[in-house]
Amino acid sequence: MTTFENLEVSEWYGRNVVGPDNDKIGKITDIYLDNATDQPEWAAVKTGLLGNRVSFVPLAGARLQDDDLMVAYDKATVKEAPNVEEDGQLSEDEEAQLYEHYGLSYSGPDADSGPPPEGPAGDDAMTRSEEELQVGKVVEQSGRARLRKYVVTENVEQTIPVKREEVRVEREPITDANRDQAMSGAELSEDEQEMTLNEEQVVVQKQVVPKERVRVDKTTVTEDQQVDEELRKEQIDLDQQ
Repeated sequence: MTTFENLEVSEWYGRNVVGPDNDKIGKITDIYLDNATDQPEWAAVKTGLLGNRVSFVPLAGARLQDDDLMVAYDKATVKEAPNVEEDGQLSEDEEAQLYEHYGLSYSGPDADSGPPPEGPAGDDAMTRSEEELQVGKVVEQSGRARLRKYVVTENVEQTIPVKREEVRVEREPITDANRDQAMSGAELSEDEQEMTLNEEQVVVQKQVVPKERVRVDKTTVTEDQQVDEELRKEQIDLDQQ
């Protein structure tokens, strides 16, 4: 017979009952004690979509899991249990029907006929459970990006070659070829010549020239992230006396 030494019976009320697969069965509304040992033997559990049906489930093999009570039977088995009136006391016939439904042997109200603590009928092993890591992914907004155009000023230096004219004096000796031209004027006289000098000037103009088109786009990259969590698992030791 399973005993709950560290928990008062009143503390069971309102707890969720789950099966071995952690599927919720219902909530505890009452605890029925064994007449011979005064130990918790049956839990009355509200089941159904509206919680308007009471099913009885054996507490043998049950254990605490956080704030829930995990029993040795699945949800379907509990919900298909015989319909017994929750009146604070199970009759001999009602208890026999429940024992038969759960595949347990029933020896009468005066015998220590509680189900074995190992688990369901015909099973001489206990269930060992452990937590497994289930990792999912959600998409969250990490930021926003926008394009903004603004004007900056920078100095540009270029070397431009420019031309200019300079005066150069050329002298040539009197020869037979140029003698007549040289002696065509007065022998002694005053004269003056004038010429125009030209030079290139740098003229700077600015014009706006389109250079490129820029747009915002996004791409998806994949990186590995390490998940580090602590998982609990049950250990089974043999305590032989």
